[in-house]
Amino acid sequence: MPNSSSISKFLLLALADTRQLQLLHFWLFLGIYLAALLGNGLISTAVACDQRLHTPMDFFLLNLALLDLGCISTTLPKAMANALWDTRAISYAGCAAQVFFYVFFMSAEYSLLTVMSYDRYVAICKPLHYGTLLDSRACVTMAAAAWGTGVFYSLIHTTSTFSIPLCQGNTVDQFFCEIAQILKLSCSQSGYLRETEILYFSFCLIFVCFVFIVLSYVQIFRAVLRMPSEHGRQKVFSTCLPHLAVVSLFVCTAMLAYLKPHSISSPSLDLVVSFLYSVVPPGVNPLIYSMRNQELRDALRKYRIIPSYVLKH
Repeated sequence: MPNSSSISKFLLLALADTRQLQLLHFWLFLGIYLAALLGNGLISTAVACDQRLHTPMDFFLLNLALLDLGCISTTLPKAMANALWDTRAISYAGCAAQVFFYVFFMSAEYSLLTVMSYDRYVAICKPLHYGTLLDSRACVTMAAAAWGTGVFYSLIHTTSTFSIPLCQGNTVDQFFCEIAQILKLSCSQSGYLRETEILYFSFCLIFVCFVFIVLSYVQIFRAVLRMPSEHGRQKVFSTCLPHLAVVSLFVCTAMLAYLKPHSISSPSLDLVVSFLYSVVPPGVNPLIYSMRNQELRDALRKYRIIPSYVLKH
């Protein structure tokens, strides 16, 4: 059996057995990737170009778009290349880098989503204090804290995971280097338990943030239901409910990926679950947070970044 010192590469999950299905997966991933690049790129361009889009929420949207771009660019390009060139290999250093950047972007994004729920809570429930609680300095501090959280967690998890001796082969049953799958190759009980404890602690923090997000939106919904304007209520609900749905999808599928019993684990289930928490949120976030934002749509029309007829409805 090889150990971690002798492993020079890992073999990722083969998505299909036939060449035709491999190419189908390539085109599917390429379509998703280009859609995510387009959506998040439009957000970044509009916020950077339009002076009207310099509110705290727009600032957070810009950060979210950059994190989404980084997150999906960490996993899909390698999966597409492997499908196109009919290979499964990823170097040891490449796998470590993939783990580092994926944990970094996802941790920072989830922290930022928590901040954004607080922004919406203050904007709707405490509008008179909005300018004080979320001035430019506070926004930069919270965004920096989100990015710093990503760096902190990525360093901890990457260092802990790749310091564990690996002697169960070099096959990772996932389309990217996922910590849960790498841990299955461990032959050190103490190292495995150490990283597992770190993961459990991380998920406790994720759950606390999730409770904070839910409670924020409960207060928002209570305030919205007291609004006299039906149009105003519909606008808030149409944005907040999809946000909660995506956050819930990420939390539930990520916990299922890492905390599910081994008895119900299978390559196909692991693949679907990881796809739902790693690819879907970066792809749909632009639609949820931005395409329903009238100011952003007006900016896209103004600078002719996208044709007007696309944004009519």
